Amino acid sequence: MAKQIKYRRVYEETSPRDGRRILVDRVWPRGMRKEEADIDEWLRDVAPSTELRKWYGHQPSRFTEFRHRYLDELRDSEHREAAGHLRDLADHDKLTLLTATKDVDHSQAAVLAEWLTGAARPT
Repeated sequence: MAKQIKYRRVYEETSPRDGRRILVDRVWPRGMRKEEADIDEWLRDVAPSTELRKWYGHQPSRFTEFRHRYLDELRDSEHREAAGHLRDLADHDKLTLLTATKDVDHSQAAVLAEWLTGAARPT
């Protein structure tokens, strides 16, 4: 059975089809109160490092390089445990990866969804 992994903005309305809702940002979303957030888990340690996030700056022209660097980070010691946990969740549940990023198709959530389904190939 193919893994069912979606990604979208954390600010969007929830859906019964979401499955487990996992926030994959390192920083809590602006304007959202924790007690009102409809998430099952906040996996901040799977998010890109602060250095990589600042370098990328959500510039689509840097996305290919960001993706490459982020996939490398997922194998390092700082990300390994959280990445393994996310893989375990994906093996057992339908997931929706959440991010506050406006351009979700050029975000870590998109890279993670691709990586979890096996579509991401290191370059």
